[in-house]
Amino acid sequence: MTTHEIGPRMVGERLMYNRAVRVDDPRSWLFVSGHEARGDDGGIAHRGDMAGQMRLTLRRLGETVAEAGMTMGDVVQIRIVTTDLASCKAHYDVLLDGLAAAGCRPASLLAEVGALSDPDMLIEIEAVACGHVS
Repeated sequence: MTTHEIGPRMVGERLMYNRAVRVDDPRSWLFVSGHEARGDDGGIAHRGDMAGQMRLTLRRLGETVAEAGMTMGDVVQIRIVTTDLASCKAHYDVLLDGLAAAGCRPASLLAEVGALSDPDMLIEIEAVACGHVS
């Protein structure tokens, strides 16, 4: 599989997002439902803490992708929805750093919504991955 970044938007030396990602010859596609900051007990963790929810949400997303035999580097698109766009943007470095550390360079969407499925959720992330399953 080969990916090609189309219109990367950089902040200094760091990728903010890609306008598009073209994928050539993938063997598998993975469509990942929205993930949130759920603790091991199933409840929403880090209530009121956008940065904490971002970190845990990315971790949970990575766990699901790994369970499917892929890596976060195989993620080519993410959709981020938040109930607090100002707070999300203020802590966006947490997402950028987490994605960069995982080798993830996706096309993306960031949007604010009026509510998520649990009133304690501040952010939810869904993804599309494609690649060769290990």
